[in-house]
Amino acid sequence: MSYCKFRAFRLHDISNRLRSCAWRNSFVAVHPTRPITHRTALVGHASGAGGNAWTNPLSPGRTKPSSNLMKSDVSRRLTRTDFCNRHIASLSVLDARIEQQEHFVSPSSKAFSRSIWKWNGDRGNGGLGGRSGNGDGEASSGDGSGGEDGSPSSGDGAGDGGDYPPPSMVSLSPMTIPEDFSPVPLIAVPRNPVFPKFIKIIEVTNKPLMEILRRKLRLAQPYAGVFLRKDDKDETEIIPDLDAVYSVGTFVQIHEMQDLGDRLRLVLMGHRRIRISGLAEDVQEAAAEAVPETAPGADPEAVPETASEAVPEADPETAPEADPEALSGVDGETQEDKAPSLDENENVSTEPEEEQESQSYPDQVLMVEVENVKHQTFKTTEEVKALTAEVVKTIRDIIALNPLYRESVAQMIQAGHRVIDNPVYLSDLGAALTGADPEELQEVLEETDIPKRLYLALNLLKKEYELSKLQQRLGREVEDKVKSAHRKYMLQEQLKIIKKELGLEKDDKDAIEEKFRERLKDKTVPKVVMDVIEEEMNKLSFLDNHSSEFSVTRNYLDWLTTLPWGMYSEENVDLKRAREVLEEDHYGMDDVKNRILEFVAVSQLKKSTQGKILCFYGPPGVGKTSIAKSIASALNREYFRFSVGGMTDVAEIKGHRRTYVGAMPGKVIQCLKKVKTENPLILIDEVDKIGRGFQGDPSSALLELLDPEQNANFLDHYLDVPVDMSKVLFICTANITDTIPEPLRDRMEMIDVSGYVAQEKVAIAERYLVPMARDHSGIADQVTIDTDAMNQLIKAYCRESGVRNLQKHIEKIYRKAAYKMVHDSADSIHVTMENLHEFVGKPLFTSDRMYEKTPVGVVMGLAWTSMGGSTLYIETCLSRSLTPESKEGGGAMQLTGNLGNVMKESAEIAYTFAKSFLLDHPPEEGGTSLQSSQVHLHVPEGATPKDGPSAGCTIVSALLSLAMGRPIRQNMAMTGEVSLTGKVLPVGGIKEKTIAAKRAGVDCIILPAENRKDFSDLPSFITEGLEVHFVEHYRDVFSIVFP
Repeated sequence: MSYCKFRAFRLHDISNRLRSCAWRNSFVAVHPTRPITHRTALVGHASGAGGNAWTNPLSPGRTKPSSNLMKSDVSRRLTRTDFCNRHIASLSVLDARIEQQEHFVSPSSKAFSRSIWKWNGDRGNGGLGGRSGNGDGEASSGDGSGGEDGSPSSGDGAGDGGDYPPPSMVSLSPMTIPEDFSPVPLIAVPRNPVFPKFIKIIEVTNKPLMEILRRKLRLAQPYAGVFLRKDDKDETEIIPDLDAVYSVGTFVQIHEMQDLGDRLRLVLMGHRRIRISGLAEDVQEAAAEAVPETAPGADPEAVPETASEAVPEADPETAPEADPEALSGVDGETQEDKAPSLDENENVSTEPEEEQESQSYPDQVLMVEVENVKHQTFKTTEEVKALTAEVVKTIRDIIALNPLYRESVAQMIQAGHRVIDNPVYLSDLGAALTGADPEELQEVLEETDIPKRLYLALNLLKKEYELSKLQQRLGREVEDKVKSAHRKYMLQEQLKIIKKELGLEKDDKDAIEEKFRERLKDKTVPKVVMDVIEEEMNKLSFLDNHSSEFSVTRNYLDWLTTLPWGMYSEENVDLKRAREVLEEDHYGMDDVKNRILEFVAVSQLKKSTQGKILCFYGPPGVGKTSIAKSIASALNREYFRFSVGGMTDVAEIKGHRRTYVGAMPGKVIQCLKKVKTENPLILIDEVDKIGRGFQGDPSSALLELLDPEQNANFLDHYLDVPVDMSKVLFICTANITDTIPEPLRDRMEMIDVSGYVAQEKVAIAERYLVPMARDHSGIADQVTIDTDAMNQLIKAYCRESGVRNLQKHIEKIYRKAAYKMVHDSADSIHVTMENLHEFVGKPLFTSDRMYEKTPVGVVMGLAWTSMGGSTLYIETCLSRSLTPESKEGGGAMQLTGNLGNVMKESAEIAYTFAKSFLLDHPPEEGGTSLQSSQVHLHVPEGATPKDGPSAGCTIVSALLSLAMGRPIRQNMAMTGEVSLTGKVLPVGGIKEKTIAAKRAGVDCIILPAENRKDFSDLPSFITEGLEVHFVEHYRDVFSIVFP
């Protein structure tokens, strides 16, 4: 028997049994105005005896057992009789539609009907059984009239029973759907619209809309309009105006509802397309007037005249039950204050409900007037058939790819050829399956041309199919990858177990200990260190593999066993080979080379490896760092370099303490691990630029490392065991020695690496720089540079002491030449003095001298800078205005030129000595007395800071020239400090100053007598052509300068 026939059969059976009640007509005549809640609510109780309890689906709660059985029985029978009398009139219309509904019911409706059937079956005997409960909270199904016994269910009996059950989902399906129904509550949904014949579950939290929906359900009008929201990002349910939603939506029926207090959970069933025609004029009137018409054949006497007495055409199994507090006289009353008599209930007023319904909400849209959307007539043409077949094929392909749709959609398509022959439903089905954009889905919903709608749905299905294929491919790749990794892991675990069983592999701890001992096999580990290693290994064997202490101990042992205990590289003691290596890589630097050769000679005689601490200091670019690498190659030692410039953390030198997370040894211990020998060459670069911070002073940490008496037992903070560093050759580099702390400088052997003269630069360029530039530019012999062009490049562009800037200019020449060869197709390029500017630009230094002829009061001095030597002019002149002090005979001197404190004091001493010297050697007639004159002394190039005690003789000579009005000897330069009594003191930088004087075209220089030893060490090509005078007192200078 079909479901529809079964429902009709039950209604006929109910009608026959209840018409036998003789008191029904008299009761209706006496009480014609009973409230609607007494006459329409169908409570789920049988007509048998027993105190029954019931639950209102719309307002969950419990009523207590009836204390007046007679009143309860009469009210119950009246309610059943009145309700069923309404549906008997509808049976004639229902019988005509049963056959039609049986042959064609949508799969979704069938599935939903099965859920309703199950819910009705749970209620009791054939849909009219009751649920009764006892005081202990237990329940059993009541006896039905002519039906089978229902299954037990959780009761909600009165008394001290269990907790109140959660609100149940209530079925509200009427038998027929009105063809035209307006107005309807407006429910706005985001993202996906509801298509006809499809079910959607939504939740409503808008309080006014919830009240309207509850009122509609009490009036047995479970209908609404669902429309898609235009703004998908707006998550509020309040619709301020009709522009916020699309005009075309779906007329839905509320099949089930669960009232959760602050929200309503609705199960909606779409039926047809509707279009908004306007706002409802009054929400209360629209809700009250929208009552379904009475079915043909109904008893006109039973039809109420007012909306409050209207009885809906609802199925007795799914009709909404009324509020228990409103069902006065219905079964379940036990308290007299809650159960007034039937006569008292006749005068019950509905004013509070009317006042609540009369509220309006002008700030939002709740009810709208709608009209049905009619489809355009179409014929089943070949195009429609082809589109339909393609849609079905695409849906089947999607089902095959995506298992999410397989269970539900497969049943819809396999229901028979009726689904395929229904293009209207098929287009909606195709669109509902896709996850397309809301605008595209709304376009399908609004389209009335069926072929075009099919085409739109097909496009969406094709996109969904491609997306499903992509998802399947990605899923397959991920699954294959996971399977492969899992299989590999399983095989590795099995292999590990097999090896362990065969004795081929040991436990992790045993393997680690064996690895550590294997490292120590060929090493000579000191006893103190070996005791620590044994202790740590014993500790490791008791630790858990996953503990943090295990990792710390393992890392500590790893460092201890990796160090090269007792391992040395075979040092080269061949003096000849060492000289060849040094000469091959560097030109000049005789002091450095001789010191290394002496080191090799001592090692050869002692027949043992030794360590030493050297410090190369000099201007940048002279090859201090590169010579260290050549020394390591000459000595056959491993080379390791680290820079301490800007270092502020002591841990970089001595390591972190082992208790810290991520602790590690210092740079020196890391060096030993990398080079794997205990006698490497370690270059500590930029030692003069070491910093100092709150982490400590790294220069103080170097004291232990660079002290020959202490580094034999160097203690790193991480290892905490003595390490022998006495065999290491330490070489430090610095630009200046003034910033190196005195205790640290005392531990190092200082070797001066001075700058290069022009001849040395030319040799270096031809032997090293030019071949290197050829290799980097990819040019063989197509480019040549004249010697004159090279001299001009050094003289006009690269005057610094080093050759780093010269290397940059040579590389620039070769880059320009490569560009010309490629761009101009030149075969060869020859660089001369005439076209040198085409490759390196305009000269930077156009003149070596500020004055071609030295005037009165001007003397050329010699200075030393970190970039090498340079000439420095001292200018003096008399001021026209005299100060009061000068009138009294004191005199004054003004100093300018960005001078330092030392140079200012030197100028003051020179000024005092000059005035004293003029007392013994008064100027001739026409001279100027310094005793009563104001003198201005200036050192040009005021942007360059100047300081140092080497300009005393130059300042005295300039002041005497000004006082006597005589210029000094031309082409002369001097250096040396003068004391207050006129003694000439020694200075430094003799080589650089001599080179600067010769570069400026000076043929006579004056040096302190104590610097004779420094000048004698200079090569002959520097001193050649120079007239040198060594003086002890300024009287000797005066006799040379003013002959």
